[in-house]
Amino acid sequence: MSNQPKTENRKPKTDISLSGREYLGLKSIAGPLLVVEGVRGVGYDESVEVAAPDGSVQLGRVLAVGLDEAVVELFGNTVGLSLSGTRVRFTGRPLTIPVTTDLLGRVLDGLGRPLDGGPPPVGEDQRDVNGQPINPTARTYPQEFIQTGISAIDGMNTLVRGQKLPLFAMSGLPHHELAAQIVRQARLLTAEERFAVVFAAMGVQHDVANLFRQSFEASGVLNNVVMFLNLADDPAVERLVTPRLALTAAEFLAFDKGHHVLAVLTDMTNYCEALREVATSKGEVPSRKGYPGYLYSDLAAIYERAGKIEGSQGSITQLPILTMPNDDITHPIPDLTGYITEGQIVLDRGLHQRGVYPPINVLPSLSRLMSDGIGEGRTRADHAHVSSQLYASYAHAQRLRALAAIIGEDSLSRADRQVLKFARVFEEQFVRQDQEENRDIFHTLDLAWQVLKELPESDLTRVTEEEFETYGKF
Repeated sequence: MSNQPKTENRKPKTDISLSGREYLGLKSIAGPLLVVEGVRGVGYDESVEVAAPDGSVQLGRVLAVGLDEAVVELFGNTVGLSLSGTRVRFTGRPLTIPVTTDLLGRVLDGLGRPLDGGPPPVGEDQRDVNGQPINPTARTYPQEFIQTGISAIDGMNTLVRGQKLPLFAMSGLPHHELAAQIVRQARLLTAEERFAVVFAAMGVQHDVANLFRQSFEASGVLNNVVMFLNLADDPAVERLVTPRLALTAAEFLAFDKGHHVLAVLTDMTNYCEALREVATSKGEVPSRKGYPGYLYSDLAAIYERAGKIEGSQGSITQLPILTMPNDDITHPIPDLTGYITEGQIVLDRGLHQRGVYPPINVLPSLSRLMSDGIGEGRTRADHAHVSSQLYASYAHAQRLRALAAIIGEDSLSRADRQVLKFARVFEEQFVRQDQEENRDIFHTLDLAWQVLKELPESDLTRVTEEEFETYGKF
């Protein structure tokens, strides 16, 4: 059906039933948006059921409410709908999802419908997908370490329980493979605590969705994962709901059942593109790069659903993954994401071209809560200092690389060439690891000391003599 608005001057008929208020007929159809005229008692974000003349039913939600009109966002396509024969039922409640621990091990679509051949989830409760606002004073500070098994993250950009740590990737880089590896390997050091993963994919291609499913099934972690898959050929507006469904399931597992949940959201760029598409359909005035002016607050409504709550045993840690349009880290999506979250992990095209996996560039990467989740009693006493030494030495090497590109490496001093050798060893032995390689934090820290042996002892200014004597001599 054409995306051009269809209009007809008439008032729809209204039927009142026990299950909600039903209207027959539409005023207009414009893309995924339906305009219903003559409505009463309808609220913003209310769940809607739209029945086509052939009897098929699709879900939607109220996007805007006027004096006597409601704009409905349809989670599907408008093929088969007509202005006169379409029935719209307003349920009187927001969009909900059934929540239960039986969601673990399930694969669902972007609206929570089964993709694994199993029955529809029967929940212990129905929860609003928008979640409940968390009182800031009820939050507790994130301090516990989560091990991903990836040295460049665990050693230098540590993920802390309750943190929001996004991953910024350039187009064509293996961020999907890295996301799957993190889900397979993520664990707590205290094995007695319950750990779960909620995985939400938005706008991914079929081969990428199969990569995730096969990876989780082969490694045996699927029974501990809830998957929500919105595919590239699924309706774009469905992507606006998928992360909210996933985080509602995560909140139930964390705050009702005491699980420590890692929520992986990929790709947030596809989510923002869908948000821009819907905003354009509504005729809203665009802001930066055509995105709506409320992009910041919309992203914040998703990212701020992570954390720890006082009195609850569980927690939600978020790892949003996004591709940077045109490799631009100042683009509105990564830019606003960086403001809301507590750091970023940046993938680098240059490392990828040199065959380094994962191609994590540690210099622009940052975990703002790292210092609170490492050290004695959490990881190891030397963690903070050895990480600082790696940063300082690698940053020095990058400056020398820029100089060598101008004057040639042979023109550098012997000490400078030794620093350049350290950088190569650091990338090849510390950053590089196999997709199936799972390094524990102690192996990562030992490996860091081995890499630092490429430098003269006089250059190790960030570590203490006691740490060098304890950990630096093998």
